[in-house]
Amino acid sequence: MVPINTLEFVYPDWPAPVHVKALTTTRNGGFSVGPYASFNLSNLVGDEPGSVKRNRTLLREVLKLPAEPWWLTQVHSSRVIDAFDAGPGEEADGCVTGTGGVVCAVLTADCLPVFLCDRRSTRIGVLHAGWRGLAAGVIEEGLRKIQVPPANLMAWLGPAIGPSAYEVGDDVRQAFVGQDKEMAGSFTPVPNRPGHWLADLYDIARRRLRSQGVHEIHGGLRCTLRERNLFYSHRRDGTCGRMASLIWLDKHAR
Repeated sequence: MVPINTLEFVYPDWPAPVHVKALTTTRNGGFSVGPYASFNLSNLVGDEPGSVKRNRTLLREVLKLPAEPWWLTQVHSSRVIDAFDAGPGEEADGCVTGTGGVVCAVLTADCLPVFLCDRRSTRIGVLHAGWRGLAAGVIEEGLRKIQVPPANLMAWLGPAIGPSAYEVGDDVRQAFVGQDKEMAGSFTPVPNRPGHWLADLYDIARRRLRSQGVHEIHGGLRCTLRERNLFYSHRRDGTCGRMASLIWLDKHAR
């Protein structure tokens, strides 16, 4: 059996050091079928385990990854692990490392992957930031765990549901505005639908990063819901696969 389509990747548009490797996969190029077609990388969404295994093997072979990605059990929390202290499969929503050859990974299908690295390519990380994780402080915990002064970090906001497509209720808005009234700027009222708002995950993440001292922020221009041919979207499709966002230091990093 051969892959259904050609693999496609989205690469960060950030000035990261050459030793920092990072990307987000798309839905195209794998072995999965049906609602998971075709490059689903999650084994927790109902896809055939054999298809997921083949997709993960293909990912590693095509990218020549130095190791199997550090797949997490994501629970929409603020927990972030350091790969040095933990093992794959742990319940967490972010992973950081300073070790070359360790591949940090999160899986998404509308939630926001937040990539982090420092300008000297000594520490990297990636966070799974849905609205629950953002409200719980996953960005703040990721910055604490990465152990680099925020002013020395840069961030890239990978593909997520866009600000014109993500409708939420008063409860979601209040989860942020109740913490900081300035967060009201990340929500736009939906016309003729009282109590409904368009939430801008990218803007929320930028505000949280800047409040912690990270000012070099890139990305945040995609929409997983509207870009149907490239991305899975749980909001759009319900049952679907997941993209992977990966970051690693090559083994020659200082």
